[in-house]
Amino acid sequence: MDITHPLPASALRSLSASLHGLLFTAADPEYGEVRTVWNAMIDRHPMLVVGAADVADVSLALAFSREHGLPLAIRSGGHNVAGFGTVEHGLVLDMRALNTVHVDAAEQRVRVGGGALLGELDRATSAHGLAVPVGVVSKTGVAGLCLGGGFGWLTRPLGLTVDNLLAADLVTPEGELVHTDATTNPDLLWGLTGGGGNFGVVTEFTFKAHPLPETLYAGNLIYRPKQWKQALRALRDWAAGLPDQMTVIVTAMVPPPEWELGNSSVLIVGFLWADPDHAAGATCVEKFLAAAPTEEQDISPVSWPDWQSVVDEMFPKGVRAYWKNTALDDLSDEAINVFTARARQLDWPGMGFDIHVMGGAMGRVRPEATAFEDRSSPFWLNIYGFWNGKERDDHHVAFIRGFHHEMQPFTHGGEYVNFSSSDEHVPGGFDALDLYGAEKLAKLTALKRRYDPHNRLRLNHNIVLPSPG
Repeated sequence: MDITHPLPASALRSLSASLHGLLFTAADPEYGEVRTVWNAMIDRHPMLVVGAADVADVSLALAFSREHGLPLAIRSGGHNVAGFGTVEHGLVLDMRALNTVHVDAAEQRVRVGGGALLGELDRATSAHGLAVPVGVVSKTGVAGLCLGGGFGWLTRPLGLTVDNLLAADLVTPEGELVHTDATTNPDLLWGLTGGGGNFGVVTEFTFKAHPLPETLYAGNLIYRPKQWKQALRALRDWAAGLPDQMTVIVTAMVPPPEWELGNSSVLIVGFLWADPDHAAGATCVEKFLAAAPTEEQDISPVSWPDWQSVVDEMFPKGVRAYWKNTALDDLSDEAINVFTARARQLDWPGMGFDIHVMGGAMGRVRPEATAFEDRSSPFWLNIYGFWNGKERDDHHVAFIRGFHHEMQPFTHGGEYVNFSSSDEHVPGGFDALDLYGAEKLAKLTALKRRYDPHNRLRLNHNIVLPSPG
């Protein structure tokens, strides 16, 4: 697509010469690749893509966007389903070259660049017998995941990613370099623990890291349709007494062909025991299997980086994707009836839903301690779909929305922004008051007014400032 640049050529030459990284326009052969994000439903054509190489480049890109009135998008990993990492006829600040990871094993701290991926963090920390709790797909960007909360395979033993955030350095849209930690700008650190990318571009995070065994006890228990209700009822009972060391994510899906599980939907109870005592983990799993036996299982010792990347290939760049999510109050028999009925309707690979067992360490954090919205729910539901072909959009999106609507009697509401598709596909858009509540939203609004008064960082789950008067 031809994009006309309303910018003087001299301005572009000056920006390119000043950058330590790279500048791309529609005239560059790489443009077709660098303009795209993971979700092909988000198809936009930025005027410029700045591949930042350092903090100075971040500042230059923000200043250029500000001076020329260009809409701004920030891209860390580019794996966000909402597609906020690109913008039509604006400037994309691509952070992916800022992917350094520095581990201080003695202090159990990790400094992570704003463009690092989960896999880069996982590999660096595991080399020292440490881990930071992050998400479940290693190609995801640390920045986007953290700023939205951070569910994953270590949520129950170690909490959310934001619960382990110790400090951050960022550049505000007005060009201010800001450090935040528990004693310096602590209100801003609070805002970063769930308030998204509303306040600045984080160039470096500092996380608390935790000891993790070199080999973990993990696996998947596979159930066929006749077993589903029994398995979900057993899950309800098992989850009520789970020790913190055990994290469980249940998935219903049509498995990919390479898994050799057939062409029909299956229910998979995935688990990770984050403790060196594998025998205790096996005993915990046996309690579940006694209530929901199955001969189809894959349980084996595994390293943390290997477990974290096991589903990466299910999420290739360029698929079309739509997600909806909600907290779950319980797994009542009525809710289980909906789950099993919907699971039987899954008829294409890439469509599924996950039930995350919450609680543990993340559930004991005081709600007011972070901006993250909801810690009270025992389960969280994510409904998702991945497909190729625009002609399938309406059917697949309608299925996901319908499923989500059907679950409303079993939830008090709640939304995890990292599991949410973009506003253009969600009727009504993003409701910050509903998400955060009045007290937290007031604090986030005050931070927005301080650090981004002109809402230049608005391609996100946006904290909108009230109009004057």
